[in-house]
Amino acid sequence: MPSPVLRFAPSPNGRLHLGHAYSALLNAAFAAEMRGRLLLRLEDIDPLRCRPDLAAAVIDDLSWLGLSFEAPVRRQSEHMADYRAVLDGLRERGLAYPCFCSRRAVAAAASGSDPDGAPLYPGTCRGRPDAGALIAAGHPHAWRLDGEAARAQARDGLAVTVFAAPGATSVRPAAPARWGDAVIARKDVPTSYHLAVVWDDAVQGVSHVVRGRDLDAATDLHVLLQALLGLPGPAYHHHALIRDPAGEKLSKSLGSVALAALRREGVTAPEVWRRLGFRPGPGGAPILIR
Repeated sequence: MPSPVLRFAPSPNGRLHLGHAYSALLNAAFAAEMRGRLLLRLEDIDPLRCRPDLAAAVIDDLSWLGLSFEAPVRRQSEHMADYRAVLDGLRERGLAYPCFCSRRAVAAAASGSDPDGAPLYPGTCRGRPDAGALIAAGHPHAWRLDGEAARAQARDGLAVTVFAAPGATSVRPAAPARWGDAVIARKDVPTSYHLAVVWDDAVQGVSHVVRGRDLDAATDLHVLLQALLGLPGPAYHHHALIRDPAGEKLSKSLGSVALAALRREGVTAPEVWRRLGFRPGPGGAPILIR
């Protein structure tokens, strides 16, 4: 059987913090325990916030942490043509439609929220007769998945495979309907996080996804996209989040202390490992102290 493949996939839109370090170390620990491969992917689809210097800083921080990944590093910004082709395929099947609504308009019309807490899109632009004319006139637009049509075309019994430890898997039903008509391509690029991550995991042969618990609900949408695109579904492990003293999850947007700042203060990589509950194992690979 092929070796398991895991990946750590940060966005280079800020400096890595302890939450990223925990996720990277856990991916490395699982890869070592499974005798699998470990990949690094830079999810840099945001053309404004993701910068080359931040991408270089991500790689530098991970090297300082003592982690190594297979080359080459996959950068999503280099694969926009592939994402556009995937999007075009969904459009041709009637599974995606253009959306011209502003965030304010969506918030004003929404009657609920999606699992991320964002206003649930009410389908305002679905079937809009002037959509073609608006696109031809250059009006900015995103592309949304037609959730109802997508679920009708996908196979029955969508499910998420979950693993708690190597060899310990279970299955739970997926509920993609709670995402409504999710954005699968932004106004500025021909993809979104959801579409790109599903495609990349398949292209890279990722068999096990280890990421934060805040992305658990997104997996329901991801298995729907995998079914529509005929892609294999990895097994998922969503780990607990590292939080600050106030109980808030660490976040770049909140200015959580970066690894770079800890390094300047003289904190060493072994200290970070210990703080996050890891110790070196055979060959220096991290082991989670369970």
